[in-house]
Amino acid sequence: MQKLLNGKELAEYIQERQARQVRALRQSGGVQPKLAIVVTVDNPVIEVYMRLKQRYGTQVGVDVDVHRVKQAGVPALLDKLNADDTIHGIITQLPLEDPSQTDVAVNLVAPTKDVDALGSKTVFEPATALAIMWLLAGYNIELRDKHILLIGRGKLVGAPLEKMLKASGLDVEVADRNVADLKAVTLQADIIITATGSPAILFPDMIKPKAVVVDAGVASEDGKTVGDLDVSVYERDDIVVTPAKGGVGPLTVCALFENVIRAAREVAS
Repeated sequence: MQKLLNGKELAEYIQERQARQVRALRQSGGVQPKLAIVVTVDNPVIEVYMRLKQRYGTQVGVDVDVHRVKQAGVPALLDKLNADDTIHGIITQLPLEDPSQTDVAVNLVAPTKDVDALGSKTVFEPATALAIMWLLAGYNIELRDKHILLIGRGKLVGAPLEKMLKASGLDVEVADRNVADLKAVTLQADIIITATGSPAILFPDMIKPKAVVVDAGVASEDGKTVGDLDVSVYERDDIVVTPAKGGVGPLTVCALFENVIRAAREVAS
């Protein structure tokens, strides 16, 4: 039987812990954690993600405020939110109206409130990278003496994850779009973590027996959200893999709110 790395199960435990932490912050420190989300576009996918964050915030006791503004008004709004001591985390929701201004906008968020970890001076770990580490630890996946392959070196997942893993002295290789023969590389890996956002780049014959596969890719295909794995990968019963739904995603939301709670704790201490 195939073993699944079920992030949803782990997320339930983390959610309970975070709810206790928020109650303690309110009771002993008099601090009510609050997240502000700045939105510049009307996009149904963004609306889904925002509702998810609002619902999770309600579940753990963190206030979530959504601020809708034209992109021209973002700098002034961020200045106001940065100066507001009752707000502990700020997200500039991507994509922006003008994506070419992304780097400028995310770096306007104060580093101590940049819970999405998009700015160059953020004090936080990106949520998806943190979620993957939690997932592997939660299922006691041994990383020492294993060859770890990261597919993709994106700003949100691959690059920070490479840094985190290498800082722990682990054997890490990164495959990006310049790799000539991806299959030759993946067959050497004990642990594969893929986050390219390119549907079906990893097939069953590209994974060696007993390998661990974490799919953190997100793309849209025929109106559905899909990952980097081809569906046929789930026919393999000799690997450990994240499920098609409920793998890294639920823990990413947890990790984001972990950053918000951490920011609120800094204010309380």
